Amino acid sequence: MLNEERMLVLQFPAIIGGRSHQNGAWLDVIDPAVGRPFAQVARCGAPEIDAAVHAAREVFESSWRMTEVTDRADLLRALSHAIRSDADSLSRLESQDTGKPLSQAAADIKIAARYFSFYASVIETLRGETIPVRRAAFAYTVREPFGVTGHIIPWNYPIQIAARMLAPALAAGNCCILKPAEEAPLTAIRLAELANQVGFPPGVVNVVPGLGSEAGAALSAHPGIDHIAFTGSRPVGATVARAAADNIVPVTLELGGKSPNIVFADANLPVALPVIVGAIIQNAGQTCSAGSRLLVQQDIYDRVVEQVAKSFRRITIGAGLNDPAMGPLISKKQHLRVSKLVADAKAFARLVTGGEPIEDQLRDGFFFRPTLFADVPTSSSIWREEVFGPVLAAVPFKDESEAVSLANSTDFGLISAVWTQDVSRVHRMISRLRSAQVYINTYGAGGGVELPFGGYKRSGYGREKGIEGLIGYSQLKTVLINQVCG
Repeated sequence: MLNEERMLVLQFPAIIGGRSHQNGAWLDVIDPAVGRPFAQVARCGAPEIDAAVHAAREVFESSWRMTEVTDRADLLRALSHAIRSDADSLSRLESQDTGKPLSQAAADIKIAARYFSFYASVIETLRGETIPVRRAAFAYTVREPFGVTGHIIPWNYPIQIAARMLAPALAAGNCCILKPAEEAPLTAIRLAELANQVGFPPGVVNVVPGLGSEAGAALSAHPGIDHIAFTGSRPVGATVARAAADNIVPVTLELGGKSPNIVFADANLPVALPVIVGAIIQNAGQTCSAGSRLLVQQDIYDRVVEQVAKSFRRITIGAGLNDPAMGPLISKKQHLRVSKLVADAKAFARLVTGGEPIEDQLRDGFFFRPTLFADVPTSSSIWREEVFGPVLAAVPFKDESEAVSLANSTDFGLISAVWTQDVSRVHRMISRLRSAQVYINTYGAGGGVELPFGGYKRSGYGREKGIEGLIGYSQLKTVLINQVCG
C-alpha cells in the first residue's frame, strides 16, 4: 500500500543471474492514460549493474561461449515460441505501460517473437571465409562474440527494441545486460523471465531497470562491458558514446530522426495519404522513424494538406487498452515538451488542425490532439527538432532539386519516403537523399526484421536488424596456418 487512495499489486524486480533481485527501492510505473501508477519496478543502480556484469561474465567464460550454434538457435526458437504463447498478456502489459493502442502492442509482440526466430535461423548460416595466400599456408576468418554486451532501450517500443538488440547479441554468443527505460520497463523484465523459463543459462539474459542517471550511466561506463548499444535521444547517446570511448569498446547508436514523406504531383494519393497519416499517428508520434515532415509538390499542396487535416480530425483517441487509433503520450514530461514546441510553432507557422491537449474526459491522461502545421519555416524548431508527438510539419516544393534540399535540411538522416510513379525520378531521389532508409510508395518497414536499420548524420551509426545486426554483435578473427613439411 503506497497511500490510502490506491494499492499497487504489480511489482517487477530486476533479473540478475537468472534470479529476481530487488534492493528495497522502487520506482512507480505510470499508466499514461490516467496519469497514475499501476505498478512498481526495482530502482537499480551501480551495485546491481556490477552484479549483472559479473553474472554475465561468469556464465560467458564458463559455458555460454562454448555453446554449440545449434543449441543457441534452439533456445532462441524456444523463446520466440514462449513470446507467442504469452502474447495476450504481453500485449496488455505493453499497452498499459506505454499507452499505445492494444492492436499496436500486439503487433509489437509478434515482431519481438520474430526477431528471435529470425536470428535462430541466421546464426546457423553465419560463416567465415577462406583467404587465398601463399601455397604453403592456409588462411581463414571466424566470427566470435564480444563477450558481455550492454543494451539501453527507450520507452516507445520496449519489447520490440529489446528483442531487436538481444536476439542478435545472444545468437552471436554474447551474454546481455539490458537497461529498460524507467517509463516503460515491464515487458523487458517479462522477456528475461521467459528466457530463463525456456532454458537460457542463468546470467545470459539480465534486465536491470532504474533511472538513466543511475543504472544507465553505470552500465554505459562499466569496464566489464565489451560492446554497448543505445537507442534514444542525441544528448544521452553522446554521453553513452563518450563512456564507451573511455573504455575503448564499440557502440551502436540509434538517435532518432526528422523523417520526410516527399509527395510528387503524380503520386497515387488514395494509397499515399492513409500511410502518411499513419506514419505520424502511430504510437502518438513517439517513434524514431515517424514521418514528421510532409513535403508536397506545390500543384497538389493545398489538396493534400486539407485531406490530411480531415483525417487527423477523424482519429479516435483513448486509453490503449480500449484500442483506439491513437493513445496518450508516455508521460507528463513529454506532454509538456510537445505542448511547448507546438505553442512556440503557432507564432511562425499556420496551424491547420489540432495544436492542443485534450481537456475532456481524457484530461487526466497525457493526450494530445493530432496536429498539422503548414507553411513551416525550415529554420524553425518544429521543422528541425524531433518533437516525439503527433505533430506534422508541411511545406510545398517546386521540383526535385528543392524537394531534395528540403528533405536533407536537418541534422537527422534516418528515413525518407518518396511518393511518385516516375521510375527515373525514383532512382534519382534514392541517390540524392541523405538517409539510411529510403522507401518508395510506402513508409516504414512494418517490422522489417530482415531489413538493416540505422542512421546517417546525427541519427547515429552502426546497423541493427537483418544479417548486419548479427555481424555487428560479433568480432572477426583471422587465422593463418603455415603448413610446415617435415
